Order: sequence, then structure tokens, then C-alpha cells
Amino acid sequence: MLQQLSIRNFALIDAVDLSFRPGLNIITGETGAGKSIIVDALLILLGERSSADEVQHGAAKAVVEGIFSIQGNTSVSSFLDEHSFDQRGTELIIRREISARGTSRSFVNDSPATIPIARALGDLLVDFHGQHDHQSLLRAEQHLVLLDNVGGLTAIGREYRRAFDKLRSLSRELTGLLEREHVLREQEEFRRFQFNEIEQVQPALHEEEELEEELSIIENSEFLFETSTQLYQTLYEEENSLRDQLVKARNVLDKLAAVDKSFNEYRSECQSAIVIVEEIARHAQSYNSGIEFNSERLEEIRERLGALARLRKKYGTIEEVLRQRDELMKELQLTENFEQEIVKLRTVIADQRRALGKLAKRLSAKRRSTGQEIEKSVVSSLSRLGIAHAQFRVAIHQYRVASAEAADVSAEIDGELYHAYPTGIDKAEFFISTNPGEEPKPLAKTASGGEISRVMLALKTILAQSDRLPMLIFDEIDTGISGRIAQKVGIAMKKLSSYHQIIAITHLPQIAALADSHIAVEKHEIKKRSVISARVLTDDERFREVAKLLSGEEVTEASLQSARELASAL
Repeated sequence: MLQQLSIRNFALIDAVDLSFRPGLNIITGETGAGKSIIVDALLILLGERSSADEVQHGAAKAVVEGIFSIQGNTSVSSFLDEHSFDQRGTELIIRREISARGTSRSFVNDSPATIPIARALGDLLVDFHGQHDHQSLLRAEQHLVLLDNVGGLTAIGREYRRAFDKLRSLSRELTGLLEREHVLREQEEFRRFQFNEIEQVQPALHEEEELEEELSIIENSEFLFETSTQLYQTLYEEENSLRDQLVKARNVLDKLAAVDKSFNEYRSECQSAIVIVEEIARHAQSYNSGIEFNSERLEEIRERLGALARLRKKYGTIEEVLRQRDELMKELQLTENFEQEIVKLRTVIADQRRALGKLAKRLSAKRRSTGQEIEKSVVSSLSRLGIAHAQFRVAIHQYRVASAEAADVSAEIDGELYHAYPTGIDKAEFFISTNPGEEPKPLAKTASGGEISRVMLALKTILAQSDRLPMLIFDEIDTGISGRIAQKVGIAMKKLSSYHQIIAITHLPQIAALADSHIAVEKHEIKKRSVISARVLTDDERFREVAKLLSGEEVTEASLQSARELASAL
């Protein structure tokens, strides 16, 4: 819930600091006083679009800050952890700064946050209903969403969506395979030529490097023979060879060590040098004896390197050649086995279509059951809200398809195919009749503005105990109602506020009188400039404000008494 709201240099507001309470928070003021500006500031705080027009003339920036209690709101706590924001116990602070240039920044617990992050966080905190949002109830596509929210069908909806996505992916795979078959069959001869061309050479990874090294050895065989011979002679064979010199040095060290043991270490080092020289000499001799000039092998290597070079020139590196060979082999195998692959995939799709149908059938059954509950609850709520003879219907329809090919994705139920959508196989629409003897018609075609407000309130009342959002904002939900009906709407909102914190703008005393907290908004002229102020009223001030809504600026004892009576209407 919202605890504190601070607004600075926003539109016509210099500075406003407001506290909010659990329950029903009412905002009143004359038409044009700026009530909606406070709600606009709150919505901008929670990620709605902003512009330089919202910054007060002459100010560098506008700042809106809200302090929320998130006790028990696990969704918000998880969101903060997921996005690496500091946790401050049960308190959450969100701040939005809008510069005079029109740029803006958001902060969550004093850490920078992108505007989309702030908006996503706002979606976990607030459900806003303005006059425009009441009109959303007229859109049939929203009715299924409301139906699922009331029925708590999120889990099965997610399960269905996963099955739907899998079926759609399989269908696209089949479409791609059929398109690919045409292309591959057209290019089969050319691809087989490419594959055979590579297979004739049968290149191996790193083969070129090894052949280049062998070629270098054969081409330099004469030099290698002469040089290895010279090395062997220098180390071992010729008179005064290096090995003989080292043996003499070791013998001298033997004599020195016999007198002074400090030469023992050097005597050992010298012996090791003799061993190393002998090993090098033996290797040189062995290498020398193995050298031969093989002209046939030389030509074979050159031809092999030439074949590999031609492949590289045509297909890229040897790695790319090998990769392309494997791809060509798979494509050729697929071309030869297309019918089997298509049959196999069609079988998998048919199984998935039946699996989707089972989930869709369960989802539809739950929706019909929920729809019946909604019908009863809405009629009952509307009766309490002054529409005594209302009929309310939740119409749910499915559409069959002649064949699987006639729909992008279809679900099979009891041998019949139905159009499938990401939300199920159902289309839902609300029908209403508010007059005796009239058949229910689509909500969009029959309900007046006041009736729409009451239907919305009835639905929110049904949703109240299961709705995940802790705070509701109603901008003039009293549109089109007055008198006795207004009082009934106020009582319904009061009861709803036991489940949610409600912030509501109203012009009606019957609703304002039931407030747990009452905020009055006024517009003043200061130094030829309009300025909006707002403050939380005391109980006495609250009664006077309600009395003004009843009787105008002149507050009488009778209007005060009426205000007190309205406040005790529950």
C-alpha cells in the first residue's frame, strides 16, 4: 500500500506531501482544482510516460517520490531480488525525476532503475481504473482476461500456453520442412555433386600442416643429410670431438674432487653433459641413416596439397569444408527420407494436438463454471448497487475447423478440431440486460456510463479476495450515478477497501463521506500564477468538505448533520 506521496514542481504543484491510510482514501475538489494531477503524478512515478510539460515553469526538474509498504507482497520482494535492488524490510521507495528538457530518471530504493523496470514494478503495486479504463470493459477481448482472473486460472492457463507454443513450433517446423523439401529436391543434383567432390578428396583436419612439414623435409633432404652428419662428427666421431673433450674434463674433476669434495657436484654435472652429448649424437646418426629422397612421395604430397587447396578455394577453410560436407550429407539423407520425416512429424503434431485439446477442454470447463459464478455474483452485486432486475451472461464460444490445414494451430477434442489461440479455444463476451423483459445484449451496446461503472465495481468486488494487487485507483468511478445509487456504490467501495487500499477521486458526498482518509485539493492564485495545494483533512474538516459537496460553499448545520449521517451509512 502507498504510505506517503511527495510531489515537487510538478505541473501546477509547488510542493505537496500526502499521507495515505489502509482502506478508502478519497480525493475531492472542485472541477479543475487539479485532483487528477495528483493521480497523474502517482502514475508517472510508477512508469507512465512523462514529458517536459509536467515540469513547472522555471524549475530545473519535477520530482515525485512514493513510500510503499510491501509487507506480505512476495511478488514485489521477488522482483526486487531478481533485479538486484536493495531490500529495506517492508518499505519500498520509488522516485521519478523529470528534467525541464523532458528526460527522466527512476530510482528504486535509491538505486537507478529503467523506466520499463519502474513500470513493471508499478504493475505489481497498483491497478488503475480511470474513465478510459472503464471503457476497456466494453472490449470483448478483455472479458476472457477478467474471467480467468476471477476463476484463478493462471496455472492451467500457463500449462495450456506451453502446450500451445510447442504445437505452434511443431507446425512451423512442418511448414519449414515442406518448403525445404521443394528447395532441396530442386538442388539435390548440385548438392550431391558438391558432396561427392569433397568425399573424393576426403580431407582431414590439420592434414595440410602435416603434409607441408613432410614436404619441407623431403625437399631439404640433401641439406639435412649433410648437416646431421656434421653434427654427429662434431659431437662424437672426429678426433677431439666434444664428447672426448668432456671426458677429459670429467677426469680432471675426478682428481680435484679426490682432494676437495666441493668439486663432486661439478663432476656430476660434467658427467650429465657427456650423457646429453651422446644422446644428441645418437639421434643425429639415427636421423641421418633414415634420410632418403623419395621423388614419388614428393609428387604425391604436392598433388594432395593441390587437391586440398582447390577445395579451400571453393569452400573455405578445411574446417568449413568438413562442416559443409556434414551438412550436405544430412540434407541428402533428408531428401532421400523426406516422406518418413514428414510422416513422423505429422504423428508428433497429431499427438500434441490431442494433448492441447485435453488442456483446452479442462480450461473451457473451468471457464464455464466460473462464468456461472460470475453471472450470479454480478447480478447480486448490481442489485445491491441499484440495478434490481439485471441479467448478466458470460457467453463462451468455440469455433470448429474443417481440417488441421484450415487453421494455424488447432486443438483436437473428441475427434473434432477447434481453432486454438494462445489463451485457449474460447472466445468470451459479457452480455447484460438492465431492464425487465429485455434479452441480454453485448455489454458494449447496452450499458450506460453509470452502469459500466457499477459493472466494473461488481467485477472488482468479485476479484477482491483473490486479486494480487494491493492498491486500486479509481478516477471518477461515480460517472453517471447520483443520489441513492451513489450511496450504494460508496458502500460497495468501502467493503472492497477491506481487501485493498483504494484511492478514489469523486464528486459525490455519498462516497466521500465513507472515507478512511480524505484529501482536499484546491487551486489558488499566487502572484498571478495558479498553484495547486492538497492536504489530508481532520475529521471535522472532512465533515465540512462533505457538507460542501452537499450544499455548496455555504455550509449549514443541516448539511453538516447530513454529512455525519452519510458517514454512518454502513
